[in-house]
Amino acid sequence: MLELFAKHGSFDLSVCCKGDTDVDFHHSVEDVGIVLGQAFSKAVGDCKGINRFGYFLLPMDEALVMVSLDISGRSGFYENMDIPGYRVKDFDVELVPEFFEAFSRNSKMTLHIRKICGTNAHHIIEAVFKCFARSLKQAVTLNADAPDSVPSTKGTLTGE
Repeated sequence: MLELFAKHGSFDLSVCCKGDTDVDFHHSVEDVGIVLGQAFSKAVGDCKGINRFGYFLLPMDEALVMVSLDISGRSGFYENMDIPGYRVKDFDVELVPEFFEAFSRNSKMTLHIRKICGTNAHHIIEAVFKCFARSLKQAVTLNADAPDSVPSTKGTLTGE
């Protein structure tokens, strides 16, 4: 799913994670979300020149997912993915929201993810990651109308 994220967001991404996956994937998935969120926050810095907001609606066969986000300096994660079942192969589907909660908290972004429809867990999860990538790509794209400006009337996006 991180390959989909990198491809559809046009992000240069390389991840190496060693964890206690013999027990389960929970800590590894959460830790990857934490580290990627922190790296993202560091990469956007003061957010000068970016669009700040991103949203996308993505179909994946019978699944339809919406992601909307705000690189606001304030974290918040709100979701209604309702992924059916417990596993896709060896992966616990409950870890999908865990990843995005960790990413949101550590990147200091407000993130909304909604499954509008869908019955296949793999299609829903794939749509979520692709949709998140497209939304994030839109948010971090440089704003040609304000290349030297922080996208806030306060002049800062620190969340304080």
